Amino acid sequence: MPEINEELRKMQNTYEKILEDLPETRESVIPALQLVQKSRGYLPGDGLEFIADYTDTPLANVYSIATFYSQFYLEPQGEHTVKVCQGTACHIKGANEIYEALLGKLGIAPGEVTPDGKFTLTTVRCLGACSLAPVMMVDDKVYGNQTPDEARDVLDEYRD
Repeated sequence: MPEINEELRKMQNTYEKILEDLPETRESVIPALQLVQKSRGYLPGDGLEFIADYTDTPLANVYSIATFYSQFYLEPQGEHTVKVCQGTACHIKGANEIYEALLGKLGIAPGEVTPDGKFTLTTVRCLGACSLAPVMMVDDKVYGNQTPDEARDVLDEYRD
């Protein structure tokens, strides 16, 4: 048991350091979620609990916020997050074919992480780049006017 307590204390110290510049108020919940996710790559349960305590916000409210916004992940993600836009313009111009091509290339189910930990593939409602449809995003970089072959080639750039 002492090892678990030591690990817990280290993680709490880490969270304290991550959030040290934020006010300990409810208004800090979203920035705190963003900072913890940036640090850990996702929002682990102990991180949500720490944020709830830190901001004096019920854990259920913190969890509701974390699950409401699609930018937050409660499970570990791949090194690179690939998002395929499914908005109307992208859908009409072939986003489904791109998504299916990427699922096949990566050999994973939607939302899963590749075995090498490199990629997570998801869909989003809109990336706000309708004039470039169909659009995909890898991390923070947008790729427009994609075909299935071009989308697969984009992933190759991130594998190297």
